[in-house]
Amino acid sequence: MTRYRLDLGYDGTAFHGWAGQTGLRTVQGELETWVGRVLRLPAPPALACAGRTDAGVHARGQVAHVDLDLPHPDQVAGMLERRLRRALPEDLVVYRVSVAPEGFDARFAAIWRRYAYRLADGPLDPLWRLTTAPVRRPIDVEAMDAAGAALLGLHDFAAFCRAREGATTIRELQHLRAVRLADGRIEVGVRADAFCHSMVRSLVGALVEVGAGRRDAGWLAGLLTSPGRSSEVPVLAARGLVLEEVGYPPDDQLAARATEARAFRTLEEQTEEQS
Repeated sequence: MTRYRLDLGYDGTAFHGWAGQTGLRTVQGELETWVGRVLRLPAPPALACAGRTDAGVHARGQVAHVDLDLPHPDQVAGMLERRLRRALPEDLVVYRVSVAPEGFDARFAAIWRRYAYRLADGPLDPLWRLTTAPVRRPIDVEAMDAAGAALLGLHDFAAFCRAREGATTIRELQHLRAVRLADGRIEVGVRADAFCHSMVRSLVGALVEVGAGRRDAGWLAGLLTSPGRSSEVPVLAARGLVLEEVGYPPDDQLAARATEARAFRTLEEQTEEQS
């Protein structure tokens, strides 16, 4: 078996998220179907991705992998890239297909994911309607940006995550900034080693509460002590969120990173390792 890396992007509007679901159009389902067709495989192959985006969420920098038992891997990669570009629908594109280095895993070998969330607190340009979320009150972007600094670092982000049995909510938030763009929109950039379910949209929702003057910075910082999902944190609309980029270590560190990422972690263990 040879592992192939796929770099791709999609407009998530018409997709029910990444993960395959019977009877629903998903990014994984669409890709698996077309990879099977263009390579004339007896059955669609299984793909794994770096970040399983929710329904309506977009991506410019998604990464996936697929394992195929075919001769001449370099030729297969080039052929698959060319054929997918011609075959895929216009809301899904594969930029590049390459033979993955040893130890590569699209999900577990990643060391960070970077998202951007865009929202408008003024009139919504019709051309933004699929990629920008409206808010009804004027937003103090400086207050948002300043309050977000308290969330940086290694924490339990349970207050911002939808619970999943057996899953940890310990994450390292590496970057969180809010800026006013030249076109008047607000962009929140977020980067972490990984994200739990609904975390980015919840983080931005909490920041908007501060920016709109409904909550203060102390409230936001206090959410890190919550033992579970907080009902006070709104989850913003999916359409404003874009997976922009995924980062990986050097090739000789891929396997070690994948092993590390599979381990269930606790905040106490991570703190001891860093001390």
